[in-house]
Formats: sequence, C-alpha cells, structure tokens
Amino acid sequence: MLRFPCKAILPVLAAIAAVTTGCAGAPTTPADRAPGQVTVEPRIADEAVGGAIADVAMGMVGTRYLYGGTDPLEGFDCSGLVYYTYTSNGQAVPRTSRDQFDAASKISLAEAAEGDLVFFRDQEKLSHVGIYLGDGRFVHAPANGQNVAVGSLDSHYYREHLVAVGRLLPN
Repeated sequence: MLRFPCKAILPVLAAIAAVTTGCAGAPTTPADRAPGQVTVEPRIADEAVGGAIADVAMGMVGTRYLYGGTDPLEGFDCSGLVYYTYTSNGQAVPRTSRDQFDAASKISLAEAAEGDLVFFRDQEKLSHVGIYLGDGRFVHAPANGQNVAVGSLDSHYYREHLVAVGRLLPN
C-alpha cells in the first residue's frame, strides 16, 4: 500500500470534493414526487466526503496509539482519530467519543456508508469509536500499546460490543 504524507494528500482530497460537489445535479422538489412519498437520496458531495474521511483514516493505519492524541505525528486515541479525519476534510465534529455519539444521527448497520461511525460499549459505558469503511470493516485506534488498525465487525468482541452506528455528515 502506498502511503502519502497527510499534508500532501489533503489538497488532492479537497479538489476531489470540490469537483464532485458540482456534480450533485439538481435537487428533487416535492412536486417531483408522488403525494405522500418521502424519499431520501444520498447527495454525491456527502458520499465523496465520507469516502475521503475513510481514505484519510486508512492513511493513518500504523500510527501509534496515544491517549488524548489528535495528531498523526504524536498519535491518536479512538475519538482523536475521528476528530482528525473529519476536521482534515473540513467537517466540524466534537472531540470526545461521548460527544461524537451524542451528535451523531443513529442509523442501522445496513445503512452505514464510508465515513460513518461505529460505537462500542464495554460493560456500562461507551468505550470506543471507529470509522466505518464498508463490508463490516472499520479503522480505529484500539488501545495503548497498539497502532491504528482495521477492525472487523465479524470479530466476536466487536460484534458483541457494538452499541450504535452513527452519521455525522448531513443526509
């Protein structure tokens, strides 16, 4: 896998997001729908941002864990990784996993897309967050002594501790 310095890839990602924003097409109006029909169509710009967030997160795989960390040079904790990947893509998000959980719109796992968040609970409290990649995989900063890695919801531990899937990007 090629690794690019994060600062080198950010302008490229920003350009991609800017170009795809213009390709979203005309919004549908209520007059275009049958009476009583409600449709929610994903916007291309949001899908591009979710993909860019997932790409930045994948670029951080191998970065060391650091409690309270929000920087690829120093390290990340789980919510710091979310904070970094989102803010690197121009998205304002809360810093802590609890605040990220509270701010996220809860969705089903079947609705999850790249860039959405997966939240985990250990015993009685929210304990962990990761960035969803698709196909049951997510990027996360697991714990002290470990590096940022790709996890799987097929893992018994993560399947048993998954408490919610959340979306911070607009629908």
